[in-house]
Amino acid sequence: MAERYLLERLRFYFALLGGLYAALVVLLTVPFFQSHALYLNAVRLPFFAQFHMPEKYGLAPNKTLNLHIKTPDNETLGAWFVLSDQYYQSLSQIPANPDTHVPLAIKRHPTVLFFHGNAATRAFRTRVLHYEAYSSRLGTNVLAIDYRGFADSTGTPSEQGLVTDARAAWDWLLQQGAREDNILIVGHSLGTGVTSQLAAQLFDEGLKPRGIVLLSPFSSIQEVIQTYQFFGVIPLLKPLAIFPYIPDLITRAVVHNFDSLEVVPRIKGPVLIAHAEDDWDIPYTHSHVLFDAFMKPLLPLVDIPDSLTLTQESWETFSAERKVWITKRAEILRTTELQNFGTVTEFEEEGRKVVFLKTLAGGHDYLGIQEVRGVTHPYQAIGHVHVFIAIRLMEMQFLRTLRRCHYGVDMVHVITPPETSFNKPLGSSLARL
Repeated sequence: MAERYLLERLRFYFALLGGLYAALVVLLTVPFFQSHALYLNAVRLPFFAQFHMPEKYGLAPNKTLNLHIKTPDNETLGAWFVLSDQYYQSLSQIPANPDTHVPLAIKRHPTVLFFHGNAATRAFRTRVLHYEAYSSRLGTNVLAIDYRGFADSTGTPSEQGLVTDARAAWDWLLQQGAREDNILIVGHSLGTGVTSQLAAQLFDEGLKPRGIVLLSPFSSIQEVIQTYQFFGVIPLLKPLAIFPYIPDLITRAVVHNFDSLEVVPRIKGPVLIAHAEDDWDIPYTHSHVLFDAFMKPLLPLVDIPDSLTLTQESWETFSAERKVWITKRAEILRTTELQNFGTVTEFEEEGRKVVFLKTLAGGHDYLGIQEVRGVTHPYQAIGHVHVFIAIRLMEMQFLRTLRRCHYGVDMVHVITPPETSFNKPLGSSLARL
């Protein structure tokens, strides 16, 4: 009797879970729920944030300007501009009004234009730690915005809306006197979709930012849905695979796609892609796909034969083409194994580098808490929660290339002109966030 009761209860709970799962999948096809699930802009951490008081969230007194940026479609974006710590420390006293120092700080120091992931606000503690890291460790200014519908920004988030917001932030920096080649655009998670779209738009117009950084990126939201696993174990759409066309129908219902893979050919500048193998939210295979897309123009085409009409001759042709492809790829790539850390793979194309850093650990949110030292590659450590880049100068022989190509051996030189004082090694290891 007890066993029968237990079985009935198990059937009930399984049926309940199945119903909840089916409801979740159906809701993802509805634009309203899809938007809230993607952006999570209603999760406004920290709650009741006082954005006009950035000091309350750990930033130095009057080091950060709370401002609002107008977009072309008349939305208002909340933003923080954090002064470079080198500039801030050079002042004889705490500035009475940080806004009067913004143009001079932008002229003297490079700027990181930072696009965060979904949920929370610019005052979220882990994001503030990143601004502090950029400002103090790299000596850069930081402009961090909250997209429309986030925090104290007006409007409702959408794919085109977020890209418009990103462009408004870029234009604001230029209006304050920033040089386009002195701005590094950094995106994490959802922010990589925004960064990719903005970068493609800028390069289409002949504008050349200092570099593009994609941390824990995705190829497109459609592919995220296809590959997403709850807790890194339970696949979102795999149970529906037994029903023909159902998974495809669901992904086609995606309204906010942020197709980074599609815009790869339009991004012409230096690029860093970084991902952790233990990322439970976005599998690192997305970064592999993006990196391969950047490299595709340098590789010979391989004609994959139709399996239904496969002949001995077509197979031999395919094998020969595949062998040439593998050889060429090995010639182009340089790979560095970092013991107990990960792998750096990079190639050069027409004076720019594209680098893929794959770490063994770090997850989706803690990638940049780690540090690499003594390795001759451009990028030393990548993002914590949204992005944390710890970089130091590695080899002086690359400086000549830096001055010629406006792109150097490390990210400090991606964002810092040669005449600045940052062409020296950073000090002790990074403080834990």
